[in-house]
Formats: sequence, C-alpha cells, structure tokens
Amino acid sequence: MKQLKDICINFLNDVETKKEMYEFLKPVVNSIYNEIYIYIWIICFYNLILFLIILANLFLLLKLINKNYNYAL
Repeated sequence: MKQLKDICINFLNDVETKKEMYEFLKPVVNSIYNEIYIYIWIICFYNLILFLIILANLFLLLKLINKNYNYAL
C-alpha cells in the first residue's frame, strides 16, 4: 500500500493536474499582481534613485580626495 506522501506526489506530477492547478490559480495570481504592481514600480524607482545618489556621492568623494591630494603636493 502506498503512503499518502507518494500518492500526493504522483497526483501533483500528473500533467493534467498541473494544468488544472494553473488554471485554478491564474485569477488569484492576476488579482494579487494587480494589487501590488504599483509598489513594484515604486521599489524600482527607489532603487534607481538610490543608485544615482550613491554614484553622485562617489563622484564627490573622489573629487574631494583628488583636491586634497593635489593641495598637499
């Protein structure tokens, strides 16, 4: 007699079951995506702005270090 675990694994490995699960979950996933996509865009823009700020700080730091190095000579 098969164990419950083996029965579940065989059931979920079936191609038809996978298609049915996908069709069943498709509206749920679309609904979740429609609710959070604006937050995903906000996070992307935040990361871009943060990258630009770090790049500007690096540029200013290098400029300051170069100025102090030339001043010391």
